[in-house]
Amino acid sequence: MSRTYINLEIRRLVVERAGNICEYCLISEKDTTSCQVDHIISVKHGGTSTEDNLCYACVFCNLQKGTDLGSINWQNGELVRFFNPRRDFWGDHFRLNEAVIQPLTDIGEVTSRILDFNKNERIIERQLLIEVGKYPSTAGKEKMSK
Repeated sequence: MSRTYINLEIRRLVVERAGNICEYCLISEKDTTSCQVDHIISVKHGGTSTEDNLCYACVFCNLQKGTDLGSINWQNGELVRFFNPRRDFWGDHFRLNEAVIQPLTDIGEVTSRILDFNKNERIIERQLLIEVGKYPSTAGKEKMSK
């Protein structure tokens, strides 16, 4: 069995724990193309297929993140890790301002930029979902506030 195999029981736990939303941008799986179980630290970098290294991510966030672990903060040139849904609290690193996800920290800034949270299409998508009362979902609101 490969190291990337994730059994059905763990997949269900990850989806349930996430509340059926992307743990990065907080969009509901019902309101996007699809969501996937994602390795927070990719197998390529030594990550395992265990519940503490897995999160639920929409296809857009997951494709942008790829196997990356972080990025450069262009303000100071420092390497900064990405937001980790298993150890970080979303509301500490991001704030929703209408349909824009604003970074509050260096971790929030590199995550937001690389995962392309505020690409025009994604902002329009969130605006439409906000107008019909679907964003953020109940699970998303829980991840935004303590």
